[in-house]
Amino acid sequence: MPELTRFNNIIIYMYFTDNDKHHKPHIHVKYNGQEVILGIDGTKLRGDIPRKQLRKVRKWIKIHEEELYDAWNKAVRGMEFDSIDPYKE
Repeated sequence: MPELTRFNNIIIYMYFTDNDKHHKPHIHVKYNGQEVILGIDGTKLRGDIPRKQLRKVRKWIKIHEEELYDAWNKAVRGMEFDSIDPYKE
């Protein structure tokens, strides 16, 4: 599971060819042993993390939406994608 980025003990991943279960562009977010799967549009698909961290991730998603869709389009084709700088705005 390739890592897209990490910040504030939050790790964001995207699997290759991971469109079987959700059919929607999404990311996997891990924080302190908890995991949530979020659509790139910010909708929660499964799991949970604390609200404070969830807000941070959703804000990050909005800032990096274009890069996330680019990574998703590559990942579903089995292609490698670049990591995303968490602090670039």
